[in-house]
Amino acid sequence: MFKNKFLRETINKFSTDIAIDLGTANSLVYVRGRGIIISEPSVVAVNQKTGQILAIGEEAKRMVGKTPAHIVATRPLVSGVVSDFEVTEQMLRYFIDKAYKKKVPFSFRPRLIVGIPVGVTEVERKAVQDAGMSAGAGVVYLIEEPMASAIGAHLPVQDAGGNFVVDIGGGTTEVAVISLGGIVVAKSLRVAGDKLNEDIIKFAQEEYNLLIGERTAENVKINIGSAYPLKEKLEMPIRGRNLVSGLPEEIVINDKNARKAIEKSVKEIVSTIKMIIEETPPELLADIMNKGIFLMGGGSLLKGLDTLIFQETKIKTTIIDDPLTAVARGAGFVLENIDELQEVLVDTDTIETPK
Repeated sequence: MFKNKFLRETINKFSTDIAIDLGTANSLVYVRGRGIIISEPSVVAVNQKTGQILAIGEEAKRMVGKTPAHIVATRPLVSGVVSDFEVTEQMLRYFIDKAYKKKVPFSFRPRLIVGIPVGVTEVERKAVQDAGMSAGAGVVYLIEEPMASAIGAHLPVQDAGGNFVVDIGGGTTEVAVISLGGIVVAKSLRVAGDKLNEDIIKFAQEEYNLLIGERTAENVKINIGSAYPLKEKLEMPIRGRNLVSGLPEEIVINDKNARKAIEKSVKEIVSTIKMIIEETPPELLADIMNKGIFLMGGGSLLKGLDTLIFQETKIKTTIIDDPLTAVARGAGFVLENIDELQEVLVDTDTIETPK
């Protein structure tokens, strides 16, 4: 007993244990004892001629749409799932190395907790674990994103009571009811922030014959996008290429245009929330009606979304404080208290470094 305790304390002293919210759009890194130290886009720039990784994170995102043909700025995760193993491994290694730079030079290989979408397959889980091991982790744990975000929002997930969370990220919207340290009912919907950007790009093409980039679409979503009619009119100019003349053009669009562009996708998110409410056991639903629905993730910041969900469900809807970091904070809290919170981790064979 003493030996095991001494060994654990020694490992804790010298290792840099890490929790990563490995998102489709952005990745956040939490280091034990220090909090969130990295928040960067999940983008990797690759030279296709040589296979060389040129940039990762913020630097790679600045290259999007501005590179020669043989350099591709890509996202190695699609809907929160590994689509390119080698590039994901390189990105994880980059985050782990960056976390280590500010630590002592001699360290044990870190324990790593990674957030994953709910309902991923065994193959997809193993891909994340293998990538983490190859990137330098000593042991890899997985936690489902709704669980991590609920813990990050300080919800009582281990109590016998219903907690309703909606985590809207870049690639997926995770809707879940949590009780007694487990997910009772949940659904992962591949409609989230990125899909809203695509909707705006498509709308600009169909309504104005204007080809705009992903960055422009995201700016429209953030600045004037809304899920529910606003009290005051918002508008902004957007620039792109006219598909008829082939020349640059600038037009002005307003919040009504933006709302029309994303309306179908927003309805899908709301429909999924209503479906999960219908599948929730009555006793837990009574708890949820008292506590309300909690929104988190970058997509929860869409103007009027909380109002629309309340109108459709008649359940109080709250955007949590600092919704962008909920998964990372929750995974980090589990990392700090892993012995007490082991039950909230995904029940899978944990991969460890061979002794």
